[in-house]
Amino acid sequence: MSATPARRILAVVPVLALLVLSACTAGGTVHARQITVGQPALSAAPAAPSASPSPTAKPTPGSLDWYVSQVPTFPEAPPPQPVPLPATGPAQFWHRLPTDQKVAFITIDDGGLARPPEVADFVWRAHIPVTMFLNSPAAEEHTDYFRQIMVAGGVVENHTITHTSLAGRSYDRQKHEICGAADKLQALYGKRPTLFRPPFGEHDSTTLTAAYDCGAKAVFHWTETVHEGKVRYQTPEKVVHPGDVLLMHFRPALMDDLLAALKAIHRAGLTPALLEDYVR
Repeated sequence: MSATPARRILAVVPVLALLVLSACTAGGTVHARQITVGQPALSAAPAAPSASPSPTAKPTPGSLDWYVSQVPTFPEAPPPQPVPLPATGPAQFWHRLPTDQKVAFITIDDGGLARPPEVADFVWRAHIPVTMFLNSPAAEEHTDYFRQIMVAGGVVENHTITHTSLAGRSYDRQKHEICGAADKLQALYGKRPTLFRPPFGEHDSTTLTAAYDCGAKAVFHWTETVHEGKVRYQTPEKVVHPGDVLLMHFRPALMDDLLAALKAIHRAGLTPALLEDYVR
């Protein structure tokens, strides 16, 4: 999380670190994305200078500037206290992360249906920590799109190859789906996934064993879903609790879903945090 008191302040990230991250590919091809301090646009090449907007001008509703202007100011996130994990498998399964720290987690699934073009810029400018559970074919077809979100602060994790229900399948079939996706994601992005989300949340004990054998430390369900800008609570209190995991998808309304999740987390007195900081 940012060390600044206000979460909406633009993160100041050294350019060199960003270029190194964006260069992680299987074939060694460098996709360096030039991001300068104070220039949040995540374009493949430097944008031409533009006139500064009037300080009194209001952003157009639905524009990137508008979405950024609607993000609440969060309290500084506490230093993460990672959850202790057993030394051996199977992988842990959680609907919510078992923590009392005042944080909640934003996750985005799939990747094949829709990829709104301004998501990476929104994640960058609003400093939104996101975990992406990707199907490996979508990750391969749209590698640069998801790499842009990684450069902005997101992390790629595993969501199988074919998005099929795993519960009741053989160990070999489940391992093929999980390990095959993990292998491909590692080749594409230079890091093996350590978290796994089963499609539809459907799993059994074999899933947890196979996930562990494929390198996953934890398997995640969710505690709230977000769709078309609405948070759907799965508890009667209708509030985000510490450790809750919010699920959304790469769909056309993802910008609205991200904003709705941020507002719900803020109303609960929490701060968005990154799952990977708590499961190491």
